[in-house]
Amino acid sequence: MKRLSIIILSTFLAVGLNAQSKDSLVLKMDSAQYQKAEEEFLLKLQQENRNSDWAKFSRYEASNKLKIAAPKVVFMGNSITEGWVRDHPDFFNAHGFIGRGISGQTSAEMLVRFRSDVILLKPKTVVINAGTNDIAQNNGTITLEHILQNIISMCELAKMNHIKPILSSVLPANHFWWNDTLKPAQYIVALNGMIRDYAFKNRITYVDYYSFLVDANRGIDQKYSGDGVHPNLTGYGVMETIILKTLR
Repeated sequence: MKRLSIIILSTFLAVGLNAQSKDSLVLKMDSAQYQKAEEEFLLKLQQENRNSDWAKFSRYEASNKLKIAAPKVVFMGNSITEGWVRDHPDFFNAHGFIGRGISGQTSAEMLVRFRSDVILLKPKTVVINAGTNDIAQNNGTITLEHILQNIISMCELAKMNHIKPILSSVLPANHFWWNDTLKPAQYIVALNGMIRDYAFKNRITYVDYYSFLVDANRGIDQKYSGDGVHPNLTGYGVMETIILKTLR
């Protein structure tokens, strides 16, 4: 943080500094100047955070206000859910379903917006698909236990508001192209087992997409995905068949 602060601020403090050339800038600051520069940098970061809609409440704000009749089912999720609605909207329109997926989101972000994007819409059912981006460390490291806790909290909120929760498996993946240092396959298997066990013990329906999409390497079969993470239309077709059987 300190080295980064100095590098960024050096551009603004160049006047009066001793420099031999453009490629050799020597920054001289006493402790008081350094402290002031650091405080200004931190204040700027705080202001940026205050101005950001980190949970993306604004993503569906307008759509939520337009809904007159309560949807039968809300699909809560990440880019897998968001892409499903984008790539095959007819599936949702034909059955009275709506999607509330946001690309890149973790279970914590979904939990924060659960009231706005699910409860206030008063659906009969919510299908929750969460965990991929937690395992991908989109918001930093998180244990599988804490991921499950976020999912449990969403289920409890749904039940308290007379909404039936349905839990779905995390889709298979043996790599994440945006964080290719990770080996997620074993963690996905473990998390799915935890979600399934919780669902069984609490009489919540569990939807197993994983077993129908996985290949021999514990990734998503290439005929169902173009990037190893997100389903293509064929993959979504498999998921649609599974979820419709569950919802009937």
